Amino acid sequence: MVSSPGIGHLSPALFLGQRLVTGHNVRVTILIVNTTNTSETQSQLISTYTADTNISVIEIPAADISSIVAPDAKVVTRLCVMMRETIPTIRTAISSMDPRPDVLMGDIFANESWAIAEELKIPKYVFVTGNAWFTGLFAYSPVLDKKVVGQYVDLSELVEIPGCKPVRPEELTDPMLDRDDEAYRVYLDQAVGMTLTDGILINTWEHLEPQTLDALRNNEILRSLINDKPVYSVGPINKKYEPVSSKNEVIEWLDKQPERSVIYVSFGSGGTIPAEQMKELAWGLEMSQQRFVWVVRPPSGQSSDGAFLKPGPDSRGPNDSGPPDYFPEGFLTRTQKVGFVVPSWAPQVEILSHTSVAGFLTHCGWNSTLESITSGVPMIAWPLYAEQFMNATMLVEDLKVAVRPEVMPTKKVVEREEIERMVRSLVEGEEGKTMTNNVRRLKASAEEAMSMNGSSYISTCRFIQDCWSRVNLAKKQ
Repeated sequence: MVSSPGIGHLSPALFLGQRLVTGHNVRVTILIVNTTNTSETQSQLISTYTADTNISVIEIPAADISSIVAPDAKVVTRLCVMMRETIPTIRTAISSMDPRPDVLMGDIFANESWAIAEELKIPKYVFVTGNAWFTGLFAYSPVLDKKVVGQYVDLSELVEIPGCKPVRPEELTDPMLDRDDEAYRVYLDQAVGMTLTDGILINTWEHLEPQTLDALRNNEILRSLINDKPVYSVGPINKKYEPVSSKNEVIEWLDKQPERSVIYVSFGSGGTIPAEQMKELAWGLEMSQQRFVWVVRPPSGQSSDGAFLKPGPDSRGPNDSGPPDYFPEGFLTRTQKVGFVVPSWAPQVEILSHTSVAGFLTHCGWNSTLESITSGVPMIAWPLYAEQFMNATMLVEDLKVAVRPEVMPTKKVVEREEIERMVRSLVEGEEGKTMTNNVRRLKASAEEAMSMNGSSYISTCRFIQDCWSRVNLAKKQ
């Protein structure tokens, strides 16, 4: 399995690998392309899953792309070029494996590696770490490219996807928001690359997205775009809560709080917000008079994904010499009895699984979304980049397990009064109780899907059977 850089893609690759090894007796090797900015969190994650399972991990240094890509290029462009330029090293690593792999799997950034599978005459599969709705848009993007004139964001009507819920133009994935940027062409190449595989695994389950999964399997237009390849719903693929003997400091703090009384705030491994927004968020949390845990990174400049390829920790914690200047004056002192500020990283699954947590203010990355759903925790949707705007819409409008600001946080600063209202609604209001009931039902459906004879377990079994059929066929040719 080939994984591109970043926790957002590595985590589900490791979790899927673990599931294949422990639940289906499959031998798994994961090739991880590392940047020079690989975080300590990523290293710990790799060590944990290497030690606890029979997964083999090969870490590959990413190619230096500083002379190829402009320093201000979009993350999508940098990731794709990085993966492309690292292909010779990936090829060498795979060719030297003994025994050789029977199947090659990669995420959507690994499509350049399909050529290696063809050279070795082995099947190739793509693992989409997002949801089915994103996958439908992704597959249909090359058609939209020919149909739509001008910028998508200038459209006055919804963007239609055959058989799926349409998308508001402003909620399309980042690369589609500017057709003149190089990232848009890179994104289209990725979409075509997905259709060249022998099958598509998606990190979702049947009960969560029945309409979209049906469209990917049965809609004539989408079927033709993915070349009639099978679609496997194998999710939720995410970290599970496991009690530990030694407790993190934030967990000890949560132990002392009343049940369902704390808002957890985190923008994921790559998300950052501007300084002005950080101050408004701090004021909103304080004004709500609710308990909170806030994972804080220094504010961003112009980019909401500023930490994606630079996830190094914030070296200064809230108790170091003087408070960070991006908080309102006196904020930490005034909130010290009700708030817990964590620099850079916190044990998210352990926090979400804690009985004192009432809600999650999240950037709506799919990993975080699944962790919240499988913990039974409703959300405040605060999308920042990638397909997070679509995820937020799904959570609010379709699943009804989240609230969100009236205007996208990337378009306008969300003011403290609105933040206060959303936090109070989630913790104290009837709306929060309703969303909690809804998300607990989704949690139950996720557990059922992953159980023996559940839909995702069966889909994973079907994937493995299809793999061996293709492997045996290839060996006979």
